[in-house]
Amino acid sequence: MSKLVTIYGGSGFVGRYITRRLAKDGWRIRVAVRRPNEAMHVKPYGAPGQVEPVLCNIRDDASVAAVMQGADAVVNCVGIMNESGKNTFGAIQADGAGRIARIAAEQGIETMVHLSAIGADADSASEYARSKAMGEANVLSYMPNAVILRPSVIFGSEDDFFNRFASMSRMGPILPIVGGDTKFQPVYVDDVAKAAVLAVDGKAEPGVYELGGPDVNTMRDLMGQMLSVVRRRRLVMNLPFWLARIVAFFGQLTSKISLGLFKSPLTGDQVKLLANDNVVSEGAKGLTDLGIHPVALEAVLPDYLWRFRPTGQYDAIKESAKNLKIS
Repeated sequence: MSKLVTIYGGSGFVGRYITRRLAKDGWRIRVAVRRPNEAMHVKPYGAPGQVEPVLCNIRDDASVAAVMQGADAVVNCVGIMNESGKNTFGAIQADGAGRIARIAAEQGIETMVHLSAIGADADSASEYARSKAMGEANVLSYMPNAVILRPSVIFGSEDDFFNRFASMSRMGPILPIVGGDTKFQPVYVDDVAKAAVLAVDGKAEPGVYELGGPDVNTMRDLMGQMLSVVRRRRLVMNLPFWLARIVAFFGQLTSKISLGLFKSPLTGDQVKLLANDNVVSEGAKGLTDLGIHPVALEAVLPDYLWRFRPTGQYDAIKESAKNLKIS
């Protein structure tokens, strides 16, 4: 019988790529999510019955244990960028990760892969970064042989980074950003999935891997690349951090007053994150140590950002028509 893996958050942006690759490798997969009815898109990744969404709340011991029963490996992809109600950074990214690791150890499971983030730091000014560091510490305290993956900004067709800014570029002549000089090392989502699958298959040494793409760029340069792909001319305006903090404060205040009807585009914690470079540390183990050749940003962006061009899929046709010569 094929082996069984439980993937917490397996229907999300990164999780679905891991799920798809493990299904192709023959694993039976439980995709543990809060709303299984919204995760049905993962079922066709495998043969009938091979991939099954199951209900799980990682804030609850019994729920985590039930979906892990009988598994040979576990993968934790659960993470949040914004807090909402009981789903705080601490509850999800620190306590939740530790709970999964503790129960895995109790059930005798030896293989665990945990998705963290570059910038995880117990001394960071950002609560997000501190919770990521605490999550790593909690995982290693119960599963010392776990593989921890720390990606930089992840890009791919479902990402919330380039898609968000490309959408903003349609709204006017100015594109506001924060941390224009902050450096990033964007990594392709399927490269992260390849790393996770190698770890699940026991082909990666235990430890921490920092995952970045082949190129390091500033936030301003990344926006330039994005605008080139969507073929729009915009003034990229870098907001100073003091102004960004004010914008974030009033945005979050408005969100609270409106009871969540208005979603703040920026939070104070995100401003703190954007003040620090997000690149692979010197000497850190990474994709090349796993035998993975990272995919470049320019090879993928046009595949999914074309829809933000002025005339969408017809933009290339219009450009081609301009080159026609009428005799």
